[in-house]
Amino acid sequence: MSLLRALRQSGALRTLDDALAQSLRRLDPSTPDDVLAAAALASLAVAQGHAAFDPTQPRQFVDGDLPWPDAPEWLQTLQASRFVATPVSTETESVAAPLVLEHGLLYLRRYREYERRLALGLQRIATQSLEGDGSAIQPLFDTLFPEAANGDLQARAATLALQRALVLVTGGPGTGKTTTIARLLVLRIAQAIAAGKPAPRIALAAPTGRAAERMSESLHRAARQLEALDVEAGLIATLPSSASTLHRLLGTIADTARFRHDADNPLPFDIVVVDEASMVDLPLMCKLVEAVAEGTQLILLGDADQLPSVEAGDVLAAILGAGNLREHRVHLQRGWRQNAALQLAPLADAVREGKADQTLALLREGSLSNVHFHEGVDDPLQARPQLLQHWHALAAFDDPAEALKQANRLRLLTALREGPQGARGLNARIEALLSGRRIGTPPAWFPGRLLLVTRNHHQHHLFNGDVGICLPDEHGVPLAWFAGESGVRAFHPAALPEHESAFAMTVHKAQGSEFDEVWLQLPRSDSRVLSRELIYTAITRARDVLHIAGSGEVIAAALSRHASRVSGLGLRLSAFPMHQEPQ
Repeated sequence: MSLLRALRQSGALRTLDDALAQSLRRLDPSTPDDVLAAAALASLAVAQGHAAFDPTQPRQFVDGDLPWPDAPEWLQTLQASRFVATPVSTETESVAAPLVLEHGLLYLRRYREYERRLALGLQRIATQSLEGDGSAIQPLFDTLFPEAANGDLQARAATLALQRALVLVTGGPGTGKTTTIARLLVLRIAQAIAAGKPAPRIALAAPTGRAAERMSESLHRAARQLEALDVEAGLIATLPSSASTLHRLLGTIADTARFRHDADNPLPFDIVVVDEASMVDLPLMCKLVEAVAEGTQLILLGDADQLPSVEAGDVLAAILGAGNLREHRVHLQRGWRQNAALQLAPLADAVREGKADQTLALLREGSLSNVHFHEGVDDPLQARPQLLQHWHALAAFDDPAEALKQANRLRLLTALREGPQGARGLNARIEALLSGRRIGTPPAWFPGRLLLVTRNHHQHHLFNGDVGICLPDEHGVPLAWFAGESGVRAFHPAALPEHESAFAMTVHKAQGSEFDEVWLQLPRSDSRVLSRELIYTAITRARDVLHIAGSGEVIAAALSRHASRVSGLGLRLSAFPMHQEPQ
């Protein structure tokens, strides 16, 4: 049996993947089956979050006893195909062909070009120097970073930001990334003013609306800390007051994948700061970097131990893995934003390092304050009736803003989308219990229903990941309410973009958010999507209380697995000169 037919019969391919293979067959019926199968797998790889397909490790994409070709022969067959380009240089654009074979990886051409353009764009920014005299702002620097002489990493990040156009600031939750950003931005503003120049134009952005909202909230807190340090009010007032989504920053163009701001029409800012960079996928990061103007500083913030983006690419990990960008990075050490009553740090450290025995010991002994392990529990609605009580109470609120605030206090997170412990199955049960409708009937509008937007709607400024709540207005008209920059906004349910219930959310969807109380429900049996990054991301969404439900065996299996992505970005970045001596 041919590999393509075996893939089809196994159910591994999507309709879109198979359609690509069949299109190539129609264009040239003599195309070898192994080329057609590889094309389908390159398409499938992107759907799984990879930038390319690795023919030497096909089981990473489809785990099955299939007639896999010998890897060296497969690569030779691909190289000889008319449908596969083989560029002579990583810096040059590929010839027009649907597939590209480079460094042993098979790309859909578009994703190879995203990688190439992103690497060149990062090199362009990294090799620029920033002008400015640091001596004039030394007293302010000493005020903001009094421990600089003792190796303070936040001070190190600020120093880099005064010297380099590309700055990477990483660290876990609560390590002070936003505090550091607020202070280094004040330094950049003071430096410009001391030189007789206008204050720099600053943009703050994040991948999702919720992450942007959190960034804004954190910056406001950091500004209040600056006031307590007697920093000049005029400097604080110059800080940006809010963050936007990346899509809004770049300027979406309806019904296209393009943005208003690009290489030919760059962003009108001197400094661009992007939070939650681990969530930014390859195409979006490429378009962002290309839209950064010459001389503009790009500062990326993120937690390298969190899950990579839902879409293709693990961009932040590739950037951080490039040794030639080491001089552009500062990794802040543990501080932890969680409430003092939540003793999360030892657990998060063990999970991040994949130490299953230590993780399970910490969970089972119950010594961590406000961390609760429900071993063997696979039904959160039976184990914790307080969940339903919380959701029932949301329907009674008259103020949609307060209802949204209370809704975000607690969230049920899942590793999977499908199945009895998946978000879709749990939401169906919760909807039935709250609305009185039978499971399986289409979800209806009812007071207190939480909604998760799953497709961007640029005209309404509603974006994938935004959470709203259904409540009637003062006239009893049923409406869906979402947070906005100047208060809550109401929409008729029929006018909403694609959405689903949000009582239970996948960990991926919750990334960039935080909640007072988190219940993480793991599946009954192991799954390929489980990883230490998923567990780490889930538990660090909690501020005050954390519940973990599942078996020790599933947790151990998850911690043995990395959420790795196939990509050539790190190799491309490492091949480029990135160092520019600061002036």
